[in-house]
Amino acid sequence: MSVIARKIEKDICRFFSSEDGKALLITGARQVGKTYTIEAVGKKLFRSFVTINFLENRQAAALFENASDSEALLLRISAITDAPLIPHETLIFLDEVQECREIVTAIKFLVEEGSYRYILSGSLLGVDLKDIRSVPVGYMDILEMFPLDLEEFAAANGVSSRIMDTLADAFSEKKSVDAIVHEKMMELFRLYLIVGGMPAVVARYLETHNLQEVLRTQRSILALYKKDIAKYDPEDKLYLEEIFDLIPGELNAKNKRFILKKLNENFKFSRYSNSFLWLKDAGVALPVFCADEPKAPLLLSRATNLFKLFLADVGLLASMYAGDIQIRILNREQDINFGSVYENVAAQELKAHGFDLYYFNNKKQGEVDFLVERNGEVLPIEIKSGKDYARHAALNNLIANKAYNIKEAYVFHNGNVSTDGKIVYYPVYMMMFVDKPGLPEELIYHPDFSALE
Repeated sequence: MSVIARKIEKDICRFFSSEDGKALLITGARQVGKTYTIEAVGKKLFRSFVTINFLENRQAAALFENASDSEALLLRISAITDAPLIPHETLIFLDEVQECREIVTAIKFLVEEGSYRYILSGSLLGVDLKDIRSVPVGYMDILEMFPLDLEEFAAANGVSSRIMDTLADAFSEKKSVDAIVHEKMMELFRLYLIVGGMPAVVARYLETHNLQEVLRTQRSILALYKKDIAKYDPEDKLYLEEIFDLIPGELNAKNKRFILKKLNENFKFSRYSNSFLWLKDAGVALPVFCADEPKAPLLLSRATNLFKLFLADVGLLASMYAGDIQIRILNREQDINFGSVYENVAAQELKAHGFDLYYFNNKKQGEVDFLVERNGEVLPIEIKSGKDYARHAALNNLIANKAYNIKEAYVFHNGNVSTDGKIVYYPVYMMMFVDKPGLPEELIYHPDFSALE
């Protein structure tokens, strides 16, 4: 596999540079590169790197059963690995932890003992990780991993950091991009619509540049997902595979909202909400819920039974459409509904950047593709795949409504950067720069209560 740099590598390095000794759990859908990334970073950071895979080694899970203390656990770990356990210089990687329920209790013992550092990985497909996710604070932190985002995909395809810095400056300063750079970045974006961000698919493309090989790899991943779905839901009580298969068609519909009646005329959302939650928690689907009002916090105006459902990877979405859509995307054919794949990129990009996803819909004011919260304010976002990108009545209505106090809105489209009042028009590839500001390293608040003494 080609070497593909991932942003999460810095987060893992930062975590293990701390002295608190906690374990780290990396979650995410299958095939997003968890194991590969952990092994690459772990071997670089630690003198000794130990791997225990509970899926490949079924007997390993049994070793964690009925362990009374950390001494017994470490003795069992040493019995199934050839790598040396060097105190304070060893990272122990526990992979596919969904196959070992006892890991929750075990990790508490091991972290408290303190001789080694621990990193865990698991996929939510097939088995519920709820028990593992509920580990008390103080023992383990959790990071979620996603497919390659636009910036990672650009780097994998050789776009230099100098170009990326220039584009970032153009985004922040709202200035046009050089015409040649813009055209090449649009070409890269169209390639991303086809290849997507699954590491194995990206690597296959970089190795062969053969879109048929890309498609074969994508379909093998989809087959793996469906195998896990069948394993989890053997009696079809949740209709998981049917819902999964309906996503491309629903996104091609006019309003893109998910219609349960296409599964069964008598479906009610309350009965099948667990199906959508499972697909969301599995990391393979991204629900975008309707917000009745574009006011922060958006969670308070969320309509739980109105939502759009996107795939976690746009390349997998493209591979589910029939026909030669890959060639037609590259040829920029106008009869394709690019809107669905453009919006899917936006959903996965915003999600990977830490945003909760909403859209706005009102009979009088219209529909806006996405709403996100940033710095305590609502940012409306429209995604336009055609030439009429300046037509957005619903967005105009939101901005004109003083009760909403919208300070700025973004429209992502195929053209260059421009502004019109509160609206900034950005090239669609600049979605990579819509980041959610993080909390400062320290947030010290020290009020003076001496008057109360």
